[in-house]
Amino acid sequence: MKTTDLKLGCIADDFTGATDLANNLVRAGMRVVQTIGVPKGPLDTDVDAVVVALKSRTIAAGEAVEQSLAALRWLRAQGAQQIYFKYCSTFDSTQAGNIGPVTDALMDALADVQGSDFTIATPAFPDNKRTVFKGYLFAGDVLLNESGMQNHPLTPMTDPNLVRVLQAQTRRKVGLIDHAVVARGQAAIRERIAQLKAEGVGMAVVDAVSNDDLLRLGPALADMPLVTAGSGVAIGLPANFGLAPTSQAAALPSPGGLQAVVSGSCSVATNAQVAHFIARGHPALALDPLQIAADAQGGRSVAEQALAWAREHIAGGPVLVYSTAEPAAVKAIQERLGVEHAGALVEQTIAAVARGLVEIGVRQLIVAGGETSGACVQAMDIAQLRIGGQIDPGVPWCHALSPVAPQGLHFTLKSGNFGTEDFFTKAFTMLNA
Repeated sequence: MKTTDLKLGCIADDFTGATDLANNLVRAGMRVVQTIGVPKGPLDTDVDAVVVALKSRTIAAGEAVEQSLAALRWLRAQGAQQIYFKYCSTFDSTQAGNIGPVTDALMDALADVQGSDFTIATPAFPDNKRTVFKGYLFAGDVLLNESGMQNHPLTPMTDPNLVRVLQAQTRRKVGLIDHAVVARGQAAIRERIAQLKAEGVGMAVVDAVSNDDLLRLGPALADMPLVTAGSGVAIGLPANFGLAPTSQAAALPSPGGLQAVVSGSCSVATNAQVAHFIARGHPALALDPLQIAADAQGGRSVAEQALAWAREHIAGGPVLVYSTAEPAAVKAIQERLGVEHAGALVEQTIAAVARGLVEIGVRQLIVAGGETSGACVQAMDIAQLRIGGQIDPGVPWCHALSPVAPQGLHFTLKSGNFGTEDFFTKAFTMLNA
């Protein structure tokens, strides 16, 4: 790849978020490759954008900073003209980070680039009903802290005011570019940025309640060395590089093989998707985190039992293996095992199941949950993937090569909060249409 060809270099803090971002870039006309972690050498593919997928959302802030800076160094070495730090549309993080600390570190590392003393922050993604108004984040018709995110097992969000949330995580002053400014377009946004910079502000939360707002914001960010956002802002950036939508950007090989779903998400959306899949009569197996914890082989026996069950059912159609549970059940398990220990055990077990499913012939795989997706992709030793067509907003089908699937497999990494109730069944139908 010629270093001058890379227009946008992206750093995503989890794997589903990375495909979410890549999906929006592809839909807007960019040729995109997503890498799993920081590549060891230059890519040999001619693309417009690269999304480096990290698993850094919930790790210690110092580790997240270190990984993000490594990704930044690699992207700059490839000649990336602009850097995009992508986080979740629910802005989920703790008071210690990781959004603020990573943004601070990236801004510091880009200090040699003119304009790097200021950036924006907005998780707005109206297509998935994530909107920001007066600095407050809404999920659908309710504030974030009333949406179910207040029960998130790792990053509970109890404050919907993003200016306050971000200010608690950064040493820079945080301001606001409100909807009245955004509605007036590029010139007004640039004027407000200049005003905020004069007031000593280093980061500004930006309102957006529609895609039109994001498209108005895009041109105002053309000269910004670092953009931080959810995936929504991506729809307004490709045009800055003279690109327009094209169906060729999303082309993938023809699908084949067996079908399966694995789910580790406990979100409201995924709970509904699991229930819908089961109600349609498809085989489903629930994993018990307490049984996993009691497994002397660290979850391997539970994974082997799940795979034995899958072999008995998978010839008749897609099967589901899940640890999805309601918030009360999740809380009870966490109290017995500890938050981090419970999450890690389940992730590792589902990842082992995912790899085993591919080994027995699954070539169409749905993975639900951000942390779960990261564990599954790593378990299958996937280094990079091609982004295909969108299933639901923020969720595309992808294709990748793996040592356990040398000819390739199709898979989708679904963020826990994304997708319609019938997502699991609909995804397979769309891929095979």
